[in-house]
Amino acid sequence: MTEPGPARPASAPSWLTELAAAARRLEVPEVMRPPPDGGRRSAVLILFGNGTRGPDLLLVQRSPALRSHPGQVAFPGGAIDETDDGPVGAALREAAEEAGVEPSGVQVVTTLPDLYIWRSGYLVSPVIAWWREPVPARPGDPAEVVAVTRVAMADLAEPANRWMVEYPAGGLLLRPGGPGFRIGPMLIWGFTAYLLDRLLALGGWEVPWDASRTVAAPVPSPDLGRARS
Repeated sequence: MTEPGPARPASAPSWLTELAAAARRLEVPEVMRPPPDGGRRSAVLILFGNGTRGPDLLLVQRSPALRSHPGQVAFPGGAIDETDDGPVGAALREAAEEAGVEPSGVQVVTTLPDLYIWRSGYLVSPVIAWWREPVPARPGDPAEVVAVTRVAMADLAEPANRWMVEYPAGGLLLRPGGPGFRIGPMLIWGFTAYLLDRLLALGGWEVPWDASRTVAAPVPSPDLGRARS
């Protein structure tokens, strides 16, 4: 279980609103551009907070027993239900279910351009938000989420924690690999790592790192996202 950090401003800090403005112009890579027929709508919550070491993000780790993307580290999120108020409502609901986040303590800042996850057929709307009133994060259903953690942006930017992840050959992927992060025992890769890589650059946290360092993806097929089973 993670604990709240130091005092937070009542509204999103200027660095986050500036990051959100830049992220709204995120260039979607070809492999993630929505196809003409779209996909199954889903949303993830990119929840920034103010931890003991500065800005941080909330991440969850999926159960290794799941059929879809077992054991992967991801943003809280999932499919948009008919009863949700669009991507924002779905992202907040999923964060509450998966990590115990209280929606009333979250300030939504912006929604980023949709990204298509070819392997699962999901059309994902990333929602950036500020955790103005954080509570101790905890896994919801242990059959779905086994761990919840807050990761400092400083740790993500640390060159020693950055890797290029090699995806297995074949499949529909148009490139051999992508950025990854190893934080303690967690390897963050695929769709989540792509967004983290872009947020580091857009937020001015990125520092030079050795992109020749590689690690193999931990699953037997390419993965650029997470989908509920």
